[in-house]
Amino acid sequence: MAATLNHVFYGWYPYIALTVFLLGSLVRYDREPYTWRSGSSQLLRRRQLAMGSILFHVGILIIFLGHAVGLLMPVAVFEALGISKLAKQLMAIVVGGVAGIVCLIGLLILTHRRLFDARIRATSSTGDIAILLLLLAQLLLGLATIPLSLGHLDGKEMVRFMSWAQAIVTLQPGASAYVADAHPIFKMHLLLGMTIFLVFPFTRLVHVWSAPVWYLGRRGYQVVRRAGDGPRSKPQRTVPIDRPAASPAGVITSIVKPAE
Repeated sequence: MAATLNHVFYGWYPYIALTVFLLGSLVRYDREPYTWRSGSSQLLRRRQLAMGSILFHVGILIIFLGHAVGLLMPVAVFEALGISKLAKQLMAIVVGGVAGIVCLIGLLILTHRRLFDARIRATSSTGDIAILLLLLAQLLLGLATIPLSLGHLDGKEMVRFMSWAQAIVTLQPGASAYVADAHPIFKMHLLLGMTIFLVFPFTRLVHVWSAPVWYLGRRGYQVVRRAGDGPRSKPQRTVPIDRPAASPAGVITSIVKPAE
């Protein structure tokens, strides 16, 4: 019975969660585009929101990238880079622990704000509160794995989870066997993490897909006004610039075009 449950939760469930995560996000974006938002309540307790949001997002980004690289990069790549299993384990514990504490502080601030401010709670849906509590439970479980990891500095436990994750991603059979004998806290952490992926399309977390990373590579724009322009003057069109030319007087003139 235990072997069957292990296979269901760690062999089948990951594919169910990932399928709902990807297809559910796509369907929601296509059918309900106006719900594709974070549902901000920033007009209330703005200072508390800013502090909690910054701490939470910085911490969660480091944790996510650390998990992605740590679980999905083959052991051979780390060895080729000269990173031993002990060094990788210690790096994961230290960096993950610090990021986890930062994220926890931010999440507690956000949770307190949403639960104990009557006006914010009145505008919060059940899903808003549920996802915060899910993330909080997952974060606490993750921090609870640190003492266990300190007892496995040889890297065997770490390689076990790396093998499981890579087997799932590469569609290898028997992936669940890698975690069959793992500590219950590790297994609960994995299970709750997959559950967050499962419910992702039905919560405000979908705004992650809309992170404005394209801002980093967009072309610059510059608005130029000429002497004598007033409120009723003919509007000017702004255009992207790469290398704006300058007149002898130092005034940029080459990018201004009258609106048609």
